[in-house]
Amino acid sequence: MTADTVTDVFEAHRPVLTGVAYRMLGRVADAEDVVQDAWLRWSAQERDDVREPRAFLVRVTTRLAIDRLRHAQSRREAYVGPWLPEPIVTDFGSAVPDTAERAVLADSVSLAVLVVLESLSPLERAVFVLREAFGFPFAEIATALDRSESAVRQLAGRARRHVDERRTRYDVDPAEQRDLTERFLAAASGGDIDALLALLAPDARLIGDSGGKSKAPLRVLRSADKVGRFLFAVAKQPVPDSEFRFMELNGGPALLVLSGGKPDTVFQLDVVDGLIQCVYILRNPDKLSALAP
Repeated sequence: MTADTVTDVFEAHRPVLTGVAYRMLGRVADAEDVVQDAWLRWSAQERDDVREPRAFLVRVTTRLAIDRLRHAQSRREAYVGPWLPEPIVTDFGSAVPDTAERAVLADSVSLAVLVVLESLSPLERAVFVLREAFGFPFAEIATALDRSESAVRQLAGRARRHVDERRTRYDVDPAEQRDLTERFLAAASGGDIDALLALLAPDARLIGDSGGKSKAPLRVLRSADKVGRFLFAVAKQPVPDSEFRFMELNGGPALLVLSGGKPDTVFQLDVVDGLIQCVYILRNPDKLSALAP
């Protein structure tokens, strides 16, 4: 295999490797580091020993991500306030023409799912990501994790039950979610507390992530009243030189607020039965830098 072929084979699989690493780690930089480490191992590997490059690369990437996740979990215990995944721009385009497959990929990278995955063990998370997001056979996952197929099936079942118990599954029309996001912006920016409360489910939550580097709640807010009043108070202190942009982040519409041309805040909503179930606010500048225009 020539040097060009080695590079071409790796680049052909890079999107899957990056997708696995991001869903495992929730941070773009960490995912990119893992994929880079996988490249170094691939470029140094004796290719005659590799029958299936895709299986080899996924195995290496998954194991590297598990190791990094174990270290990251201890750091996250010291994180200031709630921790949310770093938002990532998702535009599957023509690369994923099938509507059902697109929906699965979008769901597996949503903030709601990634937050729940944080409570899984690294092995459970790896099995869930490989099986649910990418449809890998159990036998292939077992090889990647150096576990028996029966053990992998048990891990998959446990992870699936855990996710189902902690996250309501629902189908939301992207147009409906975009409409609610626009109405949410209009009500909040217009200071219309009644209109804002009308958009929120009674048990709505607000999760803010600032990492202690910006203003955001240090605890999860629960109930429409608390969430609405917090957002109403925020609206009274507008971001200087602000600009609003709608983007597709983590498989769904999101609102990016720029201040002086720099990313300041990301708002994204979980919608259930036509009402906002959860408001995610990301304000940690380290997690927003990649969204700069």
